[in-house]
Amino acid sequence: MLLEMKNIVMEFGPVKAVDNVDFTVREGEIVGLMGENGAGKSTLMNVLAGVYQPVSGTISIDGKPVVMRNVRTAGDYGIRFIHQELNLCKDLSVTDNMFLGNELRKNNGFLDHQAMRVKCLEVFRRMKVQINPDAIVGDLSAAQKQLVEIAKALLFQSQLIIMDEPSTALETEDIENLFSIMRDLKKQKVSFVYISHKMPELFEICDTYFIMVDGRLTAHGSFADINEEKATELMIGHNLSSNEFDTHTSHIQESEVVLTAEHLQSGDLKDVSFTLHKGEVLGVTGLQGSGRDTLADILFGVESYSGTLKVHGKEMSHKATTRSVPQYMQNGIAMVPRMRAERGIHNDLSVLDNMSMGYLDAAKDRRVIHHKQENERFEREQDALSIKVGSRNDAITSLSSGNQQKVIMGKWLETNADVLLLDNPTQGIDVGTKFQIYRLILQLAEEGKAIIVFSSEYAELYKVCDSCIVLFKGEVNKVLNRQELTEKNVMYYSTGANLEGLNHE
Repeated sequence: MLLEMKNIVMEFGPVKAVDNVDFTVREGEIVGLMGENGAGKSTLMNVLAGVYQPVSGTISIDGKPVVMRNVRTAGDYGIRFIHQELNLCKDLSVTDNMFLGNELRKNNGFLDHQAMRVKCLEVFRRMKVQINPDAIVGDLSAAQKQLVEIAKALLFQSQLIIMDEPSTALETEDIENLFSIMRDLKKQKVSFVYISHKMPELFEICDTYFIMVDGRLTAHGSFADINEEKATELMIGHNLSSNEFDTHTSHIQESEVVLTAEHLQSGDLKDVSFTLHKGEVLGVTGLQGSGRDTLADILFGVESYSGTLKVHGKEMSHKATTRSVPQYMQNGIAMVPRMRAERGIHNDLSVLDNMSMGYLDAAKDRRVIHHKQENERFEREQDALSIKVGSRNDAITSLSSGNQQKVIMGKWLETNADVLLLDNPTQGIDVGTKFQIYRLILQLAEEGKAIIVFSSEYAELYKVCDSCIVLFKGEVNKVLNRQELTEKNVMYYSTGANLEGLNHE
């Protein structure tokens, strides 16, 4: 047995985050660690990685008891943890980030930049990705940053790699490359712990599963012996049916046009036009580089563009400035952004302050902050979204991923915007919370909100969207109505397979 954790207990004050858990990993095995947000998965892995010291319990590597005093000790035992929230220095180069704390030196003691650069390129070739090792990390896309984190773990001869939601910012092709790398390393006796809320990924890449509920291990076994429905039941105690998700397309085209976009262009977005009606849920999907992220940023005033964008008939400013986002908000647009940790929360502020930011930015008179009203807004959204929080004055980072996302949703709902832009709204959260958000989206549409959901997950698009724009190389390749919205069609048009003479580069 490569790894054996026995009777692990981890407490934070009165909260028992990990309660007497046994966990094992064999050599050359890929283990799926499952559970809802707050179940204790990441805490257990942080104990293994030397981030936390357990209250009690033992850890053995290759049958020998060890003590993970810190992260470096875990690294010495060949254990690397790729955290869900990326741990990169944005102002340093890719090479500098990958070797940070483990720099290679020449005989004279100076850094051997060339040797480090060569090793970076070797890892990227193994991963089948093209990333410039001299590039500044802050200039990379979200997907590229995630790949750098993975490459950093692969750079050293790790025998156990822990991956916490590694595919969050990756497109289908990137995920396939990652799985190919993992399978190759598995043949070389490297083991993995794969933490994810994406069931198809777990069933595709993992051999065995461990399921945690409220800090306790409740089930483990082989993925070959269960299906997705059974796995969901084991995690949440009951089955979640998709039958409750239906759409309301029959009245959409008769309702008021809230937003009109004509020939939008910027960066990788070449020419996009569409209309959005009151009560409509419009999906936008496409592969990396399709212009999906750029379109989302344009619609919230983050990116300058050419073309025409109107909200309730009023033309919006083409130029992105420090004032443009508040102006877009004051005209009834709200956005739940992608990459929650980087774009959605203020790490140094409390839960309450994070909840208040959207309303305060949208308000035309922000000279006075009324604390009573702040608390009332928080209580309203906490009740509506079932936000689990110890104290509203706790740091936002003290919450689980799902509850952080609910705070972000609540923040924007309090602006009472007519148009809601939801960019990967269920990114990195558990299946139970996902269904809560899906229900909320449909409820808001019934109340007359116009909603755009940007997502690469077909299941998500199908559950909530009335129609879906499929982007390919910066243009609208197809608009799928509800009847046409199938996984096959989404992939077909996302890859441009319908275009004659397509040059697949």
